[in-house]
Parts: sequence; structure tokens; C-alpha cells
Amino acid sequence: MPSQARAAIKASFLKLLNQRPLREITVKDIVQDCGVNRNSFYYHFRDIPSLLHEIVEEHAERIIREQGTALSLTACLETAARFATEHRRTVLHISQSVSREMFEQHLMELCRRTVEGYASAAFHGVSMRPSDREILIRFYQCECFGQVVAWLNDGMRYDMQEEFHRLCQLGEGMTALFLRRAAEDAET
Repeated sequence: MPSQARAAIKASFLKLLNQRPLREITVKDIVQDCGVNRNSFYYHFRDIPSLLHEIVEEHAERIIREQGTALSLTACLETAARFATEHRRTVLHISQSVSREMFEQHLMELCRRTVEGYASAAFHGVSMRPSDREILIRFYQCECFGQVVAWLNDGMRYDMQEEFHRLCQLGEGMTALFLRRAAEDAET
């Protein structure tokens, strides 16, 4: 169970991150906002990047838990998009910061784990080579990641959920075709 000070630091940091870019937030700003002293901040976190890392990790884990086993690729992306939309300014500030590499690593992992949940349902009962399963998972992982990064790079100005939903409609049957070919190749 996190301490009250730790929770207050995280809440203040997220509040400030929603108001201004990451580069403009200092430890002094955070501790003044939440009412703890600097020593308390450094007791819980090495620095602001470690605080950000922990928060991104926690939110990624929560999204994965809430998403469960996705029944469609659209559902995979909607989970991440819903979170990003609800926390639009915060996500934009993180993605436009010097911590973007860390953010993208977590985003890639989030996409991976989300697609693995989808694959558990969609690939169930299909006999295929493990290498083909991995190729398909990586393909969908990169598709989800690429869609999210393109959306972030565009300032989240369009409805990504709607666009990805349309992309899935256009590609309907593609997964079934991939799985059929993988099953056929597994027999040879």
C-alpha cells in the first residue's frame, strides 16, 4: 500500500502535468502543490523521471487489467485511446517531453500485452508454428503502436478510435486469412 505522501506526490505531479509541459515542472513545484517536503519527495523517488516512470508503468498495468482479453483489434486500441483521450493534455505533455523514449517503451509493451490478449482469443484452436504466432502478434503490436504514435504526433486532433475502427472494417477477414495460411503451413 503506497504511503499518503507517495500518493500525494503522484497526484500533484499529474495535476501539474495536466497544466503544463514536463520540462516546466520542478520538484519544488510538486512538493509545494502537495504539501510535503523535498526530503519526502526524495525518500519516495530518485527524481522526476523515476516518478514519471512509475506512474506510466502503473497506468499501463491498469489499462491491461481493465482491457482483459480483447475480442477484436478495435477493442485493443480503444482501451489505450480511451485512457489517452481522458488524460489528453497529460499524455501530450509526456509524449512531447524528453521522456518520450520511456513513454514509447511502455506504449510498445502496452500494445504487446493488449495484442497478446487479443491473440489468445482470436488464435484459440488454430494450430500454427510458434514463429508464425510471434510474427502475427508483432505485426498487430506494431500496427497498434504506429497508429497511436501517429495520432500523438498529430496532436490527437482526429478521432483515432473511429479511424482505427474503419481500418479494421477495411481489413476485415485479414486475420482469418493470416490464420488459415498459418494453419496450412503448420500442416506441411
